[in-house]
Amino acid sequence: MFSVAMAWVESAVVMDLRVLEGRLQPYQPNPLPHFGGLSQAEIIRELATLVMLLAVGGLAGDRPRTRLAYSAFAFGLWDIFYYLFLILLTGWPKSLLNWDILFLIPVPWWGPVIAPIAISILMIAGGMLVILIDPRARPACLSVWFLAAGWIGAGLMFYAFTADALAASGRGLEAVRQLLPAAFRWTVFLPGWFLMAVPVLAMAWQAVRLYKKEKLKP
Repeated sequence: MFSVAMAWVESAVVMDLRVLEGRLQPYQPNPLPHFGGLSQAEIIRELATLVMLLAVGGLAGDRPRTRLAYSAFAFGLWDIFYYLFLILLTGWPKSLLNWDILFLIPVPWWGPVIAPIAISILMIAGGMLVILIDPRARPACLSVWFLAAGWIGAGLMFYAFTADALAASGRGLEAVRQLLPAAFRWTVFLPGWFLMAVPVLAMAWQAVRLYKKEKLKP
């Protein structure tokens, strides 16, 4: 309920900003509003969003692993419903391949809508598995190799979203503002997504084994 309600608030705020800027279609240069101090407020709002998601996970979990798991679960639901509500409010996105400005810290993150949704699915699945397994098979089974694969995958996906903006940052803030990526780095993103899926699949296998041993009941 928190994630869905927060998704509505987020989509309504984004709709308001885009209407003010005259850009319901976000695939345009200058992603940050220039007037009235809105650019700074928008960056702080993004940080506040992360704090809120971490806070609700902290309230729901009873130890660090489950707190992070609930936060990941909440983030994934929030992100998916955010796009559903944007469609309801604005008619955008028209397609899962439409480009969006995903995040602004430390530089703008650009990518097609399907990319963050694919990550959100992993976050929901991973969060649910930790919540399901952790109380019964402490800790949720993740070797250092599985964890390393997940972190490497996250790094690759971060690069896929920000590579163009990071390259433009050497030419100054205005170059970053004017940047409009022409092609998404699928050859970087997809290996990153599959690597991030490794720990999720490992936990899913552990859950199956626990069910077979009747240690984990639905």
